[in-house]
Amino acid sequence: MTSQPTATVPSPAIADAEPRIRVRGLGKHYGALEVFKNIDFDVGPREIVAIVGPSGCGKTTLLRCIDGLLPHDAGEIMVGNERVTEPIAGVAMVFQHFGLFPWKTVTENVAYGLRMAGAPKAEIERKVPEFIKLVGLAGFEKAFPYQMSGGMQQRCGLARALAIEPNVLLMDEPFAAVDAQTREILQFELLRIWEERPTAMIFVTHSIEEAVLLGHRVIVLKGRPSSIHENIVIDLPEPRTRETLQLPRFAELRERVWSTLMREAREAEFVLER
Repeated sequence: MTSQPTATVPSPAIADAEPRIRVRGLGKHYGALEVFKNIDFDVGPREIVAIVGPSGCGKTTLLRCIDGLLPHDAGEIMVGNERVTEPIAGVAMVFQHFGLFPWKTVTENVAYGLRMAGAPKAEIERKVPEFIKLVGLAGFEKAFPYQMSGGMQQRCGLARALAIEPNVLLMDEPFAAVDAQTREILQFELLRIWEERPTAMIFVTHSIEEAVLLGHRVIVLKGRPSSIHENIVIDLPEPRTRETLQLPRFAELRERVWSTLMREAREAEFVLER
């Protein structure tokens, strides 16, 4: 039996909140190739929504449309009261491959977004150390990216995004380029930071376990073109810790997401590109 999409199901914690992000009827194509269609969902102002789906289903493309980096071909995206047609203030993106400037120190990289936004020098000098400390990089202010581990580089990228104090944080598989141990450390660091400074967050990942651990909801994309197949509320206790991974309910939710994706993921392995 096919699950029906429930595109506007809120998590219990934000059920009465006005959405920070609204996506309605969103579609994207490249020529004759339709990537996704009829995408509808909301994200509350203090909600983390994880997006999963088979490779090639358009997760990153969807995120870039929400950020305004790519134009969409149908529907609309609203952040607060502003329609997204290009990058807008208050939205920050964290990329998979860090995106740091190799010739800049940690301090200079973290300050970059503030400088681009025209922040006064005094504000930059006040905020940058605060956010370097928040992500656990105090003491490494003068380090260059080549001197740091992948985990440290991603912390720096996260600090740069957070320093502009965004209303919306978009994360495109931000931990995919680090080893498994570092990935787990960064997952819980992100949860700690979000507890201190909650904001609307969309987190794209290939990891079902990561999606269930981090998300208040998990949106499952399926199909060619893809659309929302299921919108799953993750009703795990908070704050989430390593003990969360041992809960029977965590295993149940992980299995639900996996079983939703499993058949299409297997079929996708044997599709020839045209």
